[in-house]
Amino acid sequence: MSKHIALVTGGIGGIGTSICRELSKAGNTVVANHLAFEAEKAQVWLAAERAAGYDVHLAEGDVSDFESCTAMAAKIQAEVGSVDILVNNAGITKDGMFKKMPLENWMAVLNINLNSVFNVTRQVVDGMLEKGWGRVINISSINGQKGQFGQTNYSAAKAGMHGFTKALAQETAAKGITVNTISPGYIGTEMVMAIKEEVRNQIVAGIPVGRLGKPEEIAKLVNYLASDDAAFITGANIAINGGQHMC
Repeated sequence: MSKHIALVTGGIGGIGTSICRELSKAGNTVVANHLAFEAEKAQVWLAAERAAGYDVHLAEGDVSDFESCTAMAAKIQAEVGSVDILVNNAGITKDGMFKKMPLENWMAVLNINLNSVFNVTRQVVDGMLEKGWGRVINISSINGQKGQFGQTNYSAAKAGMHGFTKALAQETAAKGITVNTISPGYIGTEMVMAIKEEVRNQIVAGIPVGRLGKPEEIAKLVNYLASDDAAFITGANIAINGGQHMC
């Protein structure tokens, strides 16, 4: 794989960190996005990742805000270079029954999980078009495929990501740019491992392979889709959920 510059939104989280590491191991220069309030945590993360030998940088920016993304992209361009690989990984949950869901919880999840995909991709797609090569990889969710009780906001946003993928893939395919979605199931991140053991065991019982996924497994799939070997895959939604949902 040729050396490229990759931007991973939500890059200092559990899955984000694994993605950054895998892309770096493949020879890419990786930029991990984070929010302003995470600045101290991000610096600790950066020092640890660089000490481990990963070629990583940081980019502060609020992916739910278009102007913030514009400023972030300009800073990356000036300090690192033009982004060739974009992984739209940032996301949040604000779960609750729809009949009780306040507007702010609906809007927060839509803004960070879906509008962010426009906000960030719009900043880098022109550069990809000019070079005739690019990769956009959107991290969706099993719940964007099947829905989930108490997650109308999250499920709608994650389903919308793949609609975006399919449309943009058609617009950019002839220019050497692929656009794909990955839909993970339950992954053994810090957030999932914090769930009560009995509840977590119930979740695992519903996964045919009998375990949670590993962040590294998501990262390796991202790395493949970012490679030249995956040039014939575009507009796809690849499920990685241990057989929990098949379609």
